Amino acid sequence: MHAAMSASDLDLIVHDWLADFDKALGARDLEGIASLFLPDGFWRDLAGFAWDIRTVHGAQEVARTMIQLTAASLPTQFVIEEGTAASLSERPEPWRASVDCFFVFDGSVIRGRGYLKLVADTAGRWRAWTVLTTADEIKGIAERSGAYRPMGTLHHVGRTWLEQRQFEIEYTDRDPDVLVLGSGHSGLSIAARLGALQLDALVIERNERVGDNWRLRYRSLNLHNEVWGNHLPYLPFPSTWPVFCSKDQMANWLEAYSTALDINVWTSTVLESAEYLAEAGRWTVVLRRGADQRTLHPRHLVLAIGVFGRARTVELHGAERFNGAIITSQQYQAGSGAAGERVLVIGTGSSGHDIAQDYCEGGAEVTMLQRGSTCVLSAQPSSSLAYALYREDGPATEDADLMAASTPIPLTAELHRELSKKMAVLDADLLAGLARAGFHTDYGHDGSGFLMKYYRQGGGYYINVGASDLIAAGRIKVLNGAEVAELRDHEVIFTDGRSVAADTIVLAVGFENAQESIRELLGDLVAERVGPIWGLRDDGEVRGLYSPTGQPNLWIMGGSLVQCRLMSKVLALQIKARQAGIAG
Repeated sequence: MHAAMSASDLDLIVHDWLADFDKALGARDLEGIASLFLPDGFWRDLAGFAWDIRTVHGAQEVARTMIQLTAASLPTQFVIEEGTAASLSERPEPWRASVDCFFVFDGSVIRGRGYLKLVADTAGRWRAWTVLTTADEIKGIAERSGAYRPMGTLHHVGRTWLEQRQFEIEYTDRDPDVLVLGSGHSGLSIAARLGALQLDALVIERNERVGDNWRLRYRSLNLHNEVWGNHLPYLPFPSTWPVFCSKDQMANWLEAYSTALDINVWTSTVLESAEYLAEAGRWTVVLRRGADQRTLHPRHLVLAIGVFGRARTVELHGAERFNGAIITSQQYQAGSGAAGERVLVIGTGSSGHDIAQDYCEGGAEVTMLQRGSTCVLSAQPSSSLAYALYREDGPATEDADLMAASTPIPLTAELHRELSKKMAVLDADLLAGLARAGFHTDYGHDGSGFLMKYYRQGGGYYINVGASDLIAAGRIKVLNGAEVAELRDHEVIFTDGRSVAADTIVLAVGFENAQESIRELLGDLVAERVGPIWGLRDDGEVRGLYSPTGQPNLWIMGGSLVQCRLMSKVLALQIKARQAGIAG
């Protein structure tokens, strides 16, 4: 049946579904809406129906939630997006073939965009498997980008562009609308989006330069996924860049990006205190900028300081008797010049592997203590499968973002169980070599693989860029099935009686929850209102990020480059809506 369908057949299927959906939603017909979804269908809304984000599962629950959220306003005119067409996505068993299409719709204050996957049920009726709705534009407030870019001037009567930029950055005459803490990729992404929506945003950064959060890490650090999935908003990486770029390229790019997009940044600046004044709807923040102290009163505070807190430490009995160094993964700089050094790396996540590899290639004698099994996959081809939408000859990045987001995270877990089986076949030799070396691997407790480990716990996996080969070859030794019992002089003794000699111990055991960073910055009350960050909510969305928190006018921005590109727009539109009085 599928092979015989023409392009016009596919468009007609989507057109009819959207027309039926528009009619049922307009009539607030619960059964009518529900009948358009598979019983196990999903709806994901990124500020398209309400100024928040959510995932809803099950036809009846989707219908009830849609009716509830449209009580005050009714999205209408659901039609295929101009310039796009429906396509047929064939999938191997047990997954369904679907008719996929971009669509647009009209809300009371927004123009929306979405992506739809329709599946034929047993009766041959096309019903929604997944529906994504997003806010694309607030009416009358277009992003200053592309056709809406600012005009600039042909002749300056007052300040030149440079003089105006220098004046704007100092904030001597005003408060910013939004204060963003952190100038990593997440902080710069949200600042760029806010600026395009004509919101005055100031980014503060404790380091001396933008990009130092990459620049100051260990020398061998690289991005482990391909460059075309990692573009920042409005300014893609040059087409001449390598597929996998180094930390120093990223650091310099972030610095250049902040300049190119006219982002206001104060470096060498720390937040000394912050208090939210509910009656005024503003924060009072005290900043230390070098030797100067400044007090500002932004309406919104965005924390872009990383979705994970400080590196965890573990209590090592006898540490006071150890005559070597004990450092965390965040403190580690470089393993070059470590020839002959004996190193124990505790932890087998991405940082642990990178650090072990760095030391090994620097001539050190390295042992990794594996405290639990680890998901390991190859950078190519396995990791590439998870980001297959992002490729040199693929869809436009903005389209690929919506297509990827249209698969809700709970469904991603199901899909990645099948993907992990393919990865296991592709990486059979790699995994066999690790097994022979005594290194334990897994694909998560439910077989859903590395991406779900990322969402659920922020670690527990490694994309191989060489450390696994060193382990398989015996150049990095592995010890598991025991914990550290005691340290003596230059010796580590384990609970099963084994021991290794060590001059340096690296703790690569993960990170604290970012809630603890909030506690340190803003106090216990705010930290408890916000709650834990990262991991998954009951609906499958990431906890704490991109949507209202328990603390008014406090927002959390973070995640991968892929996440931040789309979700920075979702968050910026929510802040703009509140600033404009559209949302409460």
